[in-house]
Amino acid sequence: MAGFQPDPSSDPNLVNVFDYERVAAERLVAGPLAYFAGGALDERTLNDNRAAFGRRRIVPRIMTDVSAVDPSVTVFGRRWPFPLWVCPTALQRMAHPDGELATARAAAARGLTMTLSTSASTDLADVAAVGGPRWYQVYLLRDQGARRAMLERAVAHGYEALVLTADLQRLGRRERDIRASFLIPEGVHLPNVAAAAGVDPAEAASVPFVERLTWDDLEWVAGFGLPVIVKGVLHPDDAALAVEHGAAAVAVSNHGGRQLDGAIASLDALPAVVDAVGGRVPVLLDGGVRRGTDALIALALGATAVGIGRPVLWGLACDGEAGVGRVLDLLSAEIEQALALAGVANVGELSPAFVA
Repeated sequence: MAGFQPDPSSDPNLVNVFDYERVAAERLVAGPLAYFAGGALDERTLNDNRAAFGRRRIVPRIMTDVSAVDPSVTVFGRRWPFPLWVCPTALQRMAHPDGELATARAAAARGLTMTLSTSASTDLADVAAVGGPRWYQVYLLRDQGARRAMLERAVAHGYEALVLTADLQRLGRRERDIRASFLIPEGVHLPNVAAAAGVDPAEAASVPFVERLTWDDLEWVAGFGLPVIVKGVLHPDDAALAVEHGAAAVAVSNHGGRQLDGAIASLDALPAVVDAVGGRVPVLLDGGVRRGTDALIALALGATAVGIGRPVLWGLACDGEAGVGRVLDLLSAEIEQALALAGVANVGELSPAFVA
């Protein structure tokens, strides 16, 4: 049986995602570390995203044939080798000079889908040139012409789907950032915002996003011809409305605990959202996934795939492309192992009966 085989060339002090987080915290300067690691206010939601997985236990099956385990899933007609996608995270050049390019290369080499943030520090054309499967995350700019220009660029450069983040009408109060006096470092810019708005890159951080987002906006984004994933869904009624207004998928997410503190943990919100969607579209999840067993729990509760954000940043800060690749490999191997130990030969066999 295939099993978890540690990479003999890897650092023995970096054997899981938490190790990468620890080392990244030692290497990052205070401001970027606060920005990447912190949540809103008292960070209750940030912490509860992890705690929600700790409240569940896996109920494995025995005497099943797991000599060959297939962890793949299909999303929008593309086969993913693992039920894992790279969530959008901003300003990755604060973690490593190669930034989003390193992440894109690591994900592409493994056939995993990377989502590029509107607030990325690398131009979307440069990430597209890497050639891997890719989605583009959308913050709608206030200026109508600028928001259209941004989406037209994403379509033209072969992004396969648009991820409309729906929970950023206002910025959450992130007190770690305040205490660290966080400012975007000199030389790190928002080139996709600058290109869309037609401003100098140094001025892009001041380009305003919309403060009002409605279902009409979802229909407008869907008019660009790509599947649209609505990210930030926590209430089951919103999941149903998203599908009714043209969403091709929903992503259960609380923005990594960075917006409304006290909001429900993503995993706790998942079952009701899955019920509301009723199998009409894929249901993705992000928030707190740090282990293959976390992924198994979410998949058993109805998620099509899970996303990771901060773990990618920790790998990036530790060792650029190689660090991101190692984090992706660790989680992929853990997912395969968790499925085998749970007595599951493929993801489609999972059900809520596997979780207590």
